[in-house]
Amino acid sequence: MKRSLRIMTSLVGAASLILLAGCTTDPSVEAPPGPDTSEETPESSGEWFDQALFDKQYAERSVTPEGPDDQPYLQTINAEMRDTSEYASEGAKKLCFANASISNPWRQTGWITMNEQLKVLQDDGTFSSMETRDAKDSDDTQIADIDYFIAEGECDGFVISPNSTAAMTPAVERACDTGKPVVVFDRGVQTDCAVTFIHPIGGFAWGIDTAEFLIDHLNEGDKVVALRILPGVDVLEQRWAAAEKLFGEAGIEAVDYFTGADPAEIKKIISDELAKGDVQGVWMDAGDGAVAAIEAFEDAGKDYPVMTGEDELSFLRKWKDTGLTGLAPVYSNFQWRTPLLAMQKIFAGEEVPSEWVLPQSPITVDELDEYLERNEGMPDGHYAKFGGENLPGYPQVWQDRIIP
Repeated sequence: MKRSLRIMTSLVGAASLILLAGCTTDPSVEAPPGPDTSEETPESSGEWFDQALFDKQYAERSVTPEGPDDQPYLQTINAEMRDTSEYASEGAKKLCFANASISNPWRQTGWITMNEQLKVLQDDGTFSSMETRDAKDSDDTQIADIDYFIAEGECDGFVISPNSTAAMTPAVERACDTGKPVVVFDRGVQTDCAVTFIHPIGGFAWGIDTAEFLIDHLNEGDKVVALRILPGVDVLEQRWAAAEKLFGEAGIEAVDYFTGADPAEIKKIISDELAKGDVQGVWMDAGDGAVAAIEAFEDAGKDYPVMTGEDELSFLRKWKDTGLTGLAPVYSNFQWRTPLLAMQKIFAGEEVPSEWVLPQSPITVDELDEYLERNEGMPDGHYAKFGGENLPGYPQVWQDRIIP
């Protein structure tokens, strides 16, 4: 008999929830060790589990967002508004953007979208320019980038997408200390000094959506192989922490591996697990490399697993071609537009959410054809819910995939 999961959500104080959302890791806990691509399963993610934040994000999944239906990048969930009148001023502003990286397809898609949004806001006189520094996935580089912007003294506002959570906190606080507005998005830091922290619902919501889907389509005792990109990033660790908890409660055998998003490593891991016995499910904390996992089942002549990937088109297309039982969780890529639109509001002295929670809704099998049709002609590395269809460069800029 298939098993369903019931979860009771607890009530916690609003103030503590805001703090938790901005502080998603415990500084007293060391991050897990580096990527492990051996046959050994990485250590448990129990140290990343936070019951209050789990409950908060569980509940937010069922909240109807406020805001324009056709502009999800401006929608909010349970927003508590912050006055920004102190930053109101006229004239075109220079932004300084400290970016963690553009090292994977999700970040590349968002970066293209952000630059198209920037062009619109430059044309209307909101911004004069945006100086960007790419940390290439290095904490040390990003810290130096932020300190460079501060020393340069030419930034009217700072946009920061942190490389990691704890390490970037002091640098973000130094940017806040300049008195210029700071907007943090995508990954959190351990301070609430930014004017707003922008993110989809979060990693726990992803883990809940994906684990519940697999549990609903598997039997107690079935085996799931979890493929994880890398350790130490709050959003990714929370995805697995939630899923690991729910799999354990449901009696699903789950083994997890860090893959570095390397297709060859992913295929090897799946092939090795299939050599040990049947694998009924595959869970991923990002869809990059999902096709390689599916191909490993094909190479072994095994039935397709129940699988969760992501809204990357390579997975959506393979899902459609194979007819496997799948779900495409979403870490809303359209969030890359929101920091610039938030800065526009801030310099106009308009209220913004102190924590700007964006909608995060998976693509189900009933929606698969719709999103494939909407993204026809886009490359495999594109993300279906990128939210840039109303920008002037659509669709050509994303089809050409020229990274600014």
